[in-house]
Amino acid sequence: MQAIEHVIVFTVDDANTVIDDATILIDGDRIAAVGRTGEVAVPPDAEVIDCEGRFTALPGLVDTHNHSSLIRGVDENLDLVDWLPVYDLEHRTCTPEDARQAYRLGYMECLLNGTTTVQDMHRFMDQAAQVAGEMGLRVFLAPYAADVPPYDFFETSESNERLIRDWHNSFDGRVQVEAGIEDVFYSSADMYRRALDMHERYGVRIHTHGPEHAEEEATARSRFGMSIIELLRSRGFLGDFLSLGHCVPISRSDMDLVAEAGASICHCPISAAKLGCGTAPVRDMMAAGVNVSLGSDGPIDNNSMDLFQEMKVGSLMQKVRYADAKAFDATTMLRMATINGARTLGMEHEIGSLEAGKKADVILISLDHPSLRPVCWNESRTETNLLWALVFATQGGFVDTVIVDGATLVRHGHLTRMDEREILDDAQRQGADWMRRRNAAAGRILAPIRD
Repeated sequence: MQAIEHVIVFTVDDANTVIDDATILIDGDRIAAVGRTGEVAVPPDAEVIDCEGRFTALPGLVDTHNHSSLIRGVDENLDLVDWLPVYDLEHRTCTPEDARQAYRLGYMECLLNGTTTVQDMHRFMDQAAQVAGEMGLRVFLAPYAADVPPYDFFETSESNERLIRDWHNSFDGRVQVEAGIEDVFYSSADMYRRALDMHERYGVRIHTHGPEHAEEEATARSRFGMSIIELLRSRGFLGDFLSLGHCVPISRSDMDLVAEAGASICHCPISAAKLGCGTAPVRDMMAAGVNVSLGSDGPIDNNSMDLFQEMKVGSLMQKVRYADAKAFDATTMLRMATINGARTLGMEHEIGSLEAGKKADVILISLDHPSLRPVCWNESRTETNLLWALVFATQGGFVDTVIVDGATLVRHGHLTRMDEREILDDAQRQGADWMRRRNAAAGRILAPIRD
């Protein structure tokens, strides 16, 4: 057993319980108890981490929309519709080794930033399964599948199904495979049907892109005579098995369709801002009954994968959209990054909060940073200013320890299972070679999708 003692705990349970001096007891891959230090019986042979009141514990963060990559800071200053053909150069030149090194670097970054679960959409995802298995984090893998010419250089329905057969529910269930679909412009109606067949045959979830930019939505109405969400409904694609990336330009009637189906939306505030997509109406989504979680969207259009940044930026953008300082407080944002993310993946009974019986996915954040001090409490010691500091002043680099499935994957800010220098050096070498091949293909950029 393991015991984390004298730690400030934000449980993110239904009551948002905060414990100022807590003990978390871990038995194998699950949390055995969470309570006040002195009230939780710790076996004498337990491995003890004494936080001495200098650390806080959170549930592991859940990134519900990510695209691994070795390429960042390249396709800049472009609105989404003009950006996509440039981004496609990456996929037109991608090799299995490119993908492997992207997963190694990306999952390392995620773990060091306190993200324990990643829903990833990229290429050659057998490599992702192996890397995630070696590193120990939890992943949901949705292949970038497309078949409409000239976008048929992505993954296929056949490779998606093969990935499910080979890797779904592997590594003690930490690796989950989904049916992945790029979007309504890249993927045919037949590919959507085959994704639904995989869901029904293997019980896997489905992940795809919703409307991301107003110009995309206008093009969909021009080509299909309906909104992207209406088109998904017409293809039988809306259900509680579905998570949708983005959904920035979305009508209230489309929100109602998503809510009625029980689907979730993965909100990516930083990439939406960078690509000129605007600010998603998240308060309206939640009012309609939609579960909304957070995603980084990956390094290619975010430049980093730090969900602490997403929480802060996500809150500020909603305050600006609604001109309401009370909108999207720290509690809401922490829930979006944890339990809402777990719900998006159908895992709310397993991860997303620190409660007895759940999987032991725990992160410890050092309070020895100027932006996190002083820590103050109300008289009953049930509320603290630290909650606001965690959302508005914390950086991923403040994370000291990361535990997934009861295994310590990060300690004192460094990976425990992998050689960080090797990962960085391999990524540098492979990324430079990938950029050379990508740049050589730049004379054949595809036309933007617009009517």
